[in-house]
Amino acid sequence: MKQLEKSLGYLLFHRVPSGVILTKEGEKLYPMAVEIIKKVEIAQYKMQNITHQETLRIGSGQANVALRLLPFIDKLNKKYPNMQLELYADANPQILEKLLGYKLDIAFITGAPNHKDLMILNSFDDDLYMVEPKKQDYTNCLFGYKKDSTHYKFLVEYEKNRGNENFKTIFIENYEVMLGCVKNGMGKAYLSKRIIDKYGYSNNLILTKLPNELKTFLICRKDYIPIINEYLKRVKLH
Repeated sequence: MKQLEKSLGYLLFHRVPSGVILTKEGEKLYPMAVEIIKKVEIAQYKMQNITHQETLRIGSGQANVALRLLPFIDKLNKKYPNMQLELYADANPQILEKLLGYKLDIAFITGAPNHKDLMILNSFDDDLYMVEPKKQDYTNCLFGYKKDSTHYKFLVEYEKNRGNENFKTIFIENYEVMLGCVKNGMGKAYLSKRIIDKYGYSNNLILTKLPNELKTFLICRKDYIPIINEYLKRVKLH
């Protein structure tokens, strides 16, 4: 630290018994120092993957975890047995934040990314349906996995466009429980047919296709394309 202060010609830290405190000059330098450290970390990671994909950090929304993440991991392990995989699951906004911040290499997201720094590697059909109980008189309530869930937001917009503004909302981070609640007349939800089939509710609910159905996209940063991008563009997932 003393060498840095000497080279800059400014006192950057106040020395106190418990450690150091930034001076005004140090506070000005701090954001630049953080940015430098971040760029060094990115450079180190890129160098590790310069000749082959040593590590692949994958982000995914919860619906895609349930639908296709495990088959995807299985394919990767067979194709690249020596590649280390790191997984992160959350809602779309958090996934995108980590991808844009270079904390992830690729991500599965629901809906087109619409961001100038991102590119689409692959796309997948989700076969989505609005699910309702068979009895006609049921609670005006919308179910979602999380508040930030893209499927939930899509259903909210659809209902509002139909003039339904007075619905309640319930968030349940368990698709089987969510489907059970819908079956028992507690509301409606918007889910993939594969999830509905997985828990055996296809014949117990009313399934309705909605216009402008969402798709899933596998994306990455334009300036941070994985070495295995050609494989990722070709990979087939249901």
